Amino acid sequence: MSQATVLVDISDGVATLTLNRPDRMNAFNAAMHAEMRDALTEVKTSGARCCVLTGAGRAFCTGQDLADRVRKEGEPAPDLGASLEANYNRLIRLLKDLDMPVLAAVNGIAAGAGANLALACDIVIAARSAGFIQSFCKVGLIPDSGGTWVLPRLVGTARATALMMLGDKVSAEQAEAWGMIWRCVDDEALMPTALGMARHLAAQPTLGLALTRKALAASASNSLDDQLDLERDLQAIAGRSEDYREGVAAFMEKRPPRFQGR
Repeated sequence: MSQATVLVDISDGVATLTLNRPDRMNAFNAAMHAEMRDALTEVKTSGARCCVLTGAGRAFCTGQDLADRVRKEGEPAPDLGASLEANYNRLIRLLKDLDMPVLAAVNGIAAGAGANLALACDIVIAARSAGFIQSFCKVGLIPDSGGTWVLPRLVGTARATALMMLGDKVSAEQAEAWGMIWRCVDDEALMPTALGMARHLAAQPTLGLALTRKALAASASNSLDDQLDLERDLQAIAGRSEDYREGVAAFMEKRPPRFQGR
């Protein structure tokens, strides 16, 4: 039996997905894409209230496994647009569709689509030895997996352009200084920090956090008036939640709240 390319662990309200092709630096092939889609579908219906994405071994993810793209002489060029639509675009959309906070625990190099997969998460924590590389320019491609959308919004157009055209590695410390990620931690502290934060988030009013994800996702393209209308509509949903009622009751009774994510 072949080894699973994505490991799924669900405990304490936290779903941890581990990319598991360490011999290939967790580069994606067709099998990993299929297993990742299945894993995200499982997480969505599992009752988990926070998701953590990390990698096995010395890399987080180095994007596409180019060994799967070697073309024999005489074969037609692959349709990479179709491949993106079937695989990476579906992956990013499934990730964004989760009704819970999503954390990336970047344990090593995150390159190409692997870097943009990490940056698509809500909160990114990276080990000090980790690094981020927009490596597409090294093989004649453009950044994908949402990279051209998210990276300029994180670090600005000037930095994003240079990173994508030069393919320079950004250290975890530099990524934190630039606001590309939330936090850089010592290697041995990565998973304890990420899982501790995930357990904390899983105990919070996760319906409200999911609605916050929706508001933030829309803010980049909305006008202020559109965003005010969206905030109104989402706040109406949050205001009818059990979590809001519990939060107010706990505040009035001066006790810790017991949120259920409903």
